[in-house]
Amino acid sequence: MNSLGFVTSPEVAAALSAGKPVVALESTIISHGLPRPSNLEVAREVEKIVRSHGATPATIAILDGKVCIGLTDDQLVAIANRDDIAKASSRDLAIITASHKSAATTVAATAHLAVLAGIHIFATGGLGGVHRGANESFDESADLTALANLDITVVCAGVKSILDVAATLERLETLAIGVVGYKTDKFPGFYLTDSGFTLEHQVDSAQDIAEIIHARKSLKTNKHALIVANPVQKEMNRARHDVILKSGLAGAARDGIIGKAVTPYLLEHFHTASEGESLHVNIEIIKSNSALAADIAVAASQ
Repeated sequence: MNSLGFVTSPEVAAALSAGKPVVALESTIISHGLPRPSNLEVAREVEKIVRSHGATPATIAILDGKVCIGLTDDQLVAIANRDDIAKASSRDLAIITASHKSAATTVAATAHLAVLAGIHIFATGGLGGVHRGANESFDESADLTALANLDITVVCAGVKSILDVAATLERLETLAIGVVGYKTDKFPGFYLTDSGFTLEHQVDSAQDIAEIIHARKSLKTNKHALIVANPVQKEMNRARHDVILKSGLAGAARDGIIGKAVTPYLLEHFHTASEGESLHVNIEIIKSNSALAADIAVAASQ
């Protein structure tokens, strides 16, 4: 632990010191993305998956003002079950730690802290992006600007289908954030394997991605993130998805839901209206992405 309260677990510290592969994992999905008690079960299983693929998991969170890089099982329980766990983006990190509070970290915050700790592979569910109607609201996730300035490879299932996917892809290009599809040339839409947009680049193995990571270092383009878009194996029923999305957007407009409240509102609407189907897909996404991220970390370390 340093004077700023930056704590690396013994397991993660040993792996980093030995140059062994490590995968960063976000904690927001545990505290805010999944219902209890399945959130803790999934968190434990995801860490187990990373280990089984030869890497060390580093779930990142803030507990009582301490930035934790890698959590003990007791700390996982705390993140999953405590009611005082805030949701922290990168702009909130200093405020949360100085106030000695606790928070789960978003994609932006997790990526920032991972890079500070020397971890450059990160598995998450879906990225944030440009929200629908952003031309008027200017509502855009901090994930994009954070990843524009970090040397990190992020494995995700694209961006959530509730967002403006076309605008998000344009912003990724503008911010020089690389995007490759894993065994696909279709950009996934989280619950859907194909958001309707084609990718320029496809890779077919973790080794391919490791070679890209090394090339990025050589060419000095690694100051921006690399996105590995890994589609879920079994998507939601597309017609049902579209109906739920339409009703969710209508409900948000009716109830005056705006800003950062829109995403959790719509995700909860999906979970309820799909009778758990979207939740099952969400869990499969994070498991699959964690396995691939571990394979990439292992390949890159070699």
